[in-house]
Amino acid sequence: MRLKIKCLKLVFDCFFLSDMHVPCLLPPILVKFSDCPGNNGIQFETNNLDFKVRTDGTIYATHQVQIPLKQTVFMVTAWDHQTLERWETMVRLLVGEKTQHNGHKQKGKKNASTDLASQPSDTLIPWRQPQNSNGLRRQKRDWVIPPINVPENSRGPFPQQLVRIRSDKDSEIHIRYSITGVGADQPPMEVFSIDPVSGRMYVTRPMDREERASYHLRAHAVDMNGNKVENPIDLYIYVIDMNDNRPEFINQVYNGSVDEGSKPGTYVMTVTANDADDSTTANGMVRYRIVTQTPQSPSQNMFTINSETGDIVTVAAGLDREKVQQYIVIVQATDMEGNLNYGLSNTATAIITVTDVNDNPPEFTASTYSGEVPENRVEVVVANLTVMDRDQPHSPNWNAVYRIISGDPSGHFTIRTDPVTNEGMVTVVKAVDYEMNRAFMLTVMVSNQAPLASGIQMSFQSTAGVTISVTDINEAPYFPTNHKLIRLEEGVPTGTALTTFSAVDPDRFMQQAVRYSKLSDPADWLNINATNGQITTAAVLDRESVYIKNNVYEATFLAADNGIPPASGTGTLQIYLIDINDNAPELLPKEAQICEKPNLNVINITAADADIDPNVGPFVFELPSVPSAVRKNWTITRLNGDYAQLSLRIMYLEAGMYDVPIVVTDSGNPPLYNTSIIKVKVCPCDENGDCTTIGAVAAAGLGTGAIIAILICIIILLTMVLLFVVWMKRREKERHTKQLLIDPEDDVRDNILKYDEEGGGEEDQDYDLSQLQQPETVDHVLNKAPGVRRVDERPIGAEPQYPIRPVIPHPGDIGDFINEGLRAADNDPTAPPYDSLLVFDYEGSGSTAGSVSSLNSSSSGDQDYDYLNDWGPRFKKLADMYGGGEED
Repeated sequence: MRLKIKCLKLVFDCFFLSDMHVPCLLPPILVKFSDCPGNNGIQFETNNLDFKVRTDGTIYATHQVQIPLKQTVFMVTAWDHQTLERWETMVRLLVGEKTQHNGHKQKGKKNASTDLASQPSDTLIPWRQPQNSNGLRRQKRDWVIPPINVPENSRGPFPQQLVRIRSDKDSEIHIRYSITGVGADQPPMEVFSIDPVSGRMYVTRPMDREERASYHLRAHAVDMNGNKVENPIDLYIYVIDMNDNRPEFINQVYNGSVDEGSKPGTYVMTVTANDADDSTTANGMVRYRIVTQTPQSPSQNMFTINSETGDIVTVAAGLDREKVQQYIVIVQATDMEGNLNYGLSNTATAIITVTDVNDNPPEFTASTYSGEVPENRVEVVVANLTVMDRDQPHSPNWNAVYRIISGDPSGHFTIRTDPVTNEGMVTVVKAVDYEMNRAFMLTVMVSNQAPLASGIQMSFQSTAGVTISVTDINEAPYFPTNHKLIRLEEGVPTGTALTTFSAVDPDRFMQQAVRYSKLSDPADWLNINATNGQITTAAVLDRESVYIKNNVYEATFLAADNGIPPASGTGTLQIYLIDINDNAPELLPKEAQICEKPNLNVINITAADADIDPNVGPFVFELPSVPSAVRKNWTITRLNGDYAQLSLRIMYLEAGMYDVPIVVTDSGNPPLYNTSIIKVKVCPCDENGDCTTIGAVAAAGLGTGAIIAILICIIILLTMVLLFVVWMKRREKERHTKQLLIDPEDDVRDNILKYDEEGGGEEDQDYDLSQLQQPETVDHVLNKAPGVRRVDERPIGAEPQYPIRPVIPHPGDIGDFINEGLRAADNDPTAPPYDSLLVFDYEGSGSTAGSVSSLNSSSSGDQDYDYLNDWGPRFKKLADMYGGGEED
């Protein structure tokens, strides 16, 4: 049996007042069906929340409905719950328009709803021209065409008629209809079409609301000549949504977290699914639910989800990270308001991590701990304290913090946490003394970095005792006053006792002797008594010594006991030396220059004293009375306590070097003086007071005669050099112009060529010709040890540089050339011994030419040598000897 549903176009009246829409109540409407047994077992549902369908097929409004667009369209779905067959139909409710004045209908006019009902259900007459009572037509504003609704995903057949448009003038003239807009003549093209004659408008293919939800077209009516007959009419086409899209989660996996021990109702996370269908209809209304929860501990329903918002919250208590660290929840999203029978669904995974809170205090694994530490040691781990904490490892809730509550008032110990094992390491940070404390009893407490969660109390096992024993070791003696400073005058005699520099042995429970020795005494000025540490002088202490820094001399001494093993300590003695006047002043500068005439310049002099105040300036500068020429030629003028001026007393002093003695006396008690010599160069000066060049030479001690002699010698030397150069030039010119000693035709120097030696003659044939072959490699030669080499092998080394002959021959240079070549050959390390087997390049295994050994020389006239005359002057002598020519 197949159920067929007929689509009914329902029209009811709703009135307009002042062009405002007035809400109207929809009376019950009965949907008719044509089937065999009736509507038994059929269930109905709409996609519009404003309307419902009873089991008998009656459509009713769930509340007061306002229809602003003069129509509403919704889908009615019917299905058989036994055969699971489904049927759908579209219901369109049109709101008719009535003309009404003061609550009475106008006479002579037809009701708008009646006119509308009288037309075919699929025909629109937007250009109706009503007549008045006198039969005259009056112009009236165009009708507003209600929207046309087209369901998406229609199966056709296509083209499928939507509506018919006609004008009431079509009975008078022939009219052509057309549509324009997006979907007609604009992309997407040809979605809608219209029959230009009948005005029937079609949809040409299935619609997709998710691609485009509405279309705005304009209908045109023209005559056969293209003249406009009616004004264009707007057509609005809405695509009716179908439930053809599943809800899609934004993420397939959601990650959230919740603290352990959270109360019911604690927010965890939000999952979101989107449905591409119309969200104003049930097709796009998504509802959420939890499908499964893994693990189902301590309850199978630990979480719940808000069906509309997707918020996941806790619904039960008992979250414990130490038992369950993570939950996996499968969430399902279903459209059609969550109706599982005909709604589309999708699922996603929510991973909920139970985060740790500090609900487990740390506890010591033992109530007491013990350790041992040697005295005077720091940064030593004495004991390791182990704890147990069930919270998440390596988190603030697990990391232990240790504190010493009592037993260490001086702060000798601290407890550091091992970041890996979480153990407490009791460490010595301040050295302990066995003679002061032989043992320590510490009380320690452990807690976490993070505070305990609300309502959690500290365990009594979070406190423990630590016993630390101190072991005695041999401690080094120490000097109570280190550095020790004493003051005394310099220059004290040798053997003077300065002080006693003694050390103390801290080992009171050990009977040990301390002995002293020097460790550092840069000037070797001091001695120390090995038993009692008394310091005496071994030499005179001098404050001006290079070993003194800021008047202080520093020495270091060693004190060692006789323990096992022995220990030693060092002490520094600082001696502040008080200055005495033991250094005479020295004159500065040692050399000076002055003009031979007075009043042009003077010499500023001062003094330097190795002592310090008050054994230095002001200084007294004086000229000695002996020799008398000093005070006769020079005078000293005092400037201040440290400076004076030396100048000429006489009007002129001959240029030269003069040694001027000056007596300088300091202000010490008693004062010391010193006679210093200043070398003064007296010279002639220019107008600026500077020595002239001649004056400087004269001042150096040379007279005028000596200067003239030096100049004459220089002139003679220059003249000799010039004559030698002229003679060399002339000799060079003569060598170029001198004729050769022999006739040019007998000059055979150009024929002297260097060739390789080829052995001892043609009769030397008793050797192996394979030795003449070129070896493929010289590695066997290069790899030989130094000094091991055959005499007939060419050494591997640099080639000798033979002298280059000049381009223009000179008489007499042939002998020089031969001698130089001979010396080069004698010094050539690559030259083989004479008459030894030489290695040359291999030239082949044989020759087709005969031997030239059979040729005999003859002086008979059988051979004509006259052609030698044609070979030039170089062969003229040979032609005269063999050709019988005339003698020169």
